[in-house]
Amino acid sequence: MSAEEHHEVYAPDQLKPTNRRRAQRGAIISAVVLLMFFWGNQSGNTEKVWLVVIAVLLVATVIGDVVLRKAGLRPND
Repeated sequence: MSAEEHHEVYAPDQLKPTNRRRAQRGAIISAVVLLMFFWGNQSGNTEKVWLVVIAVLLVATVIGDVVLRKAGLRPND
């Protein structure tokens, strides 16, 4: 093989399609579970800020994925 040739190497599990709906539901459920810890026994607000930020990022990722797929910018698996 010459230095010019380059072949991508993939593991078999990388080529297997994932269940997108299950991943989206998992992200939403995780965000809800994180927000349930909002009313815990924290003495400061730092934990609450992190919980909200992570939950918002999870939901924003799901919404961004849906928008990009509808716009045709991401492939529908």
